[in-house]
Amino acid sequence: MAVQNGSLSKLQSLNGIFAIYKKQGPTSADVLNALKTALLKEAGVANPNPRKRKKQQLKIGHGGTLDSNASGVLVVGIGEGTKMLTTMLAGSKKYRAVGELGKATDTLDATGNVVEEKSYDHITKEAFEEKLKQFTGEIMQVPPLYSALKKDGQRMSVLLKQGHEVEAKPARPVTVYSLSLQDFSPPHFTLDVECGGGFYVRSLVDDLAKALSSCAHIKELSRTKQGQFTLEEHVLKEDRWTLTDISQALLPCPNPSQQEKNDKKAKSKHKTQSESADIAVLSVLQPEEQPTRAARTIGA
Repeated sequence: MAVQNGSLSKLQSLNGIFAIYKKQGPTSADVLNALKTALLKEAGVANPNPRKRKKQQLKIGHGGTLDSNASGVLVVGIGEGTKMLTTMLAGSKKYRAVGELGKATDTLDATGNVVEEKSYDHITKEAFEEKLKQFTGEIMQVPPLYSALKKDGQRMSVLLKQGHEVEAKPARPVTVYSLSLQDFSPPHFTLDVECGGGFYVRSLVDDLAKALSSCAHIKELSRTKQGQFTLEEHVLKEDRWTLTDISQALLPCPNPSQQEKNDKKAKSKHKTQSESADIAVLSVLQPEEQPTRAARTIGA
């Protein structure tokens, strides 16, 4: 393996989170693999395989899937930073969504087939804004069938594309912190949404249109903020997926607190004492004696 001036070691020493720009089209996993490939190539790794899970040369992950049709902020964890991604998944996110009234699709966005058409002439801006109030705060939401959620270990979207029948997941509680109408030019409308983890903007648009006695789907969706990372200030576009740029943009892992250090030290001390006790049990046996099965277990 050829490396360039210790670049691989420097890359592997990075621990923290940063944000990249996901363009419309590829899946979040595809974008992550492209990032990983670019970094490993820069570090001098010949023919890197980003999908290889065993003996990984670079530990990397993302903090929340964006639909292939969506763009915007994708938070990435590198090294120990992957342990910080759980917070990103559960935390606040902001989106801008452009919807189209009058047509519903099976995927609830523009990538799907039109499955229903309804009139929308009766919907006024005032009625639309009034209805938004019903979808703010703690609400129940049924996730879309075409999603990254899994059934029997496989993504529901994959099962559907393979021709399998899939039942909708039950409604679950989600949080909408704010919801506002930015533009209303029927059949199109633009929403700004701030929500918590597990929320689907596609389902929101579908449910909202049904509540207005019509139907709709999302034409465009962009994640504008996740956690402290914003689309305007923090995301790295593809031409900046370099070791230098990521090092500068990286939000490092927080240093462990003194209590965490003490807990880890106490755990290590307890383990050492336990191992010493196991050795002591074996040491009382006479040299010519064969340890019993139980003794072997204790010393294993």
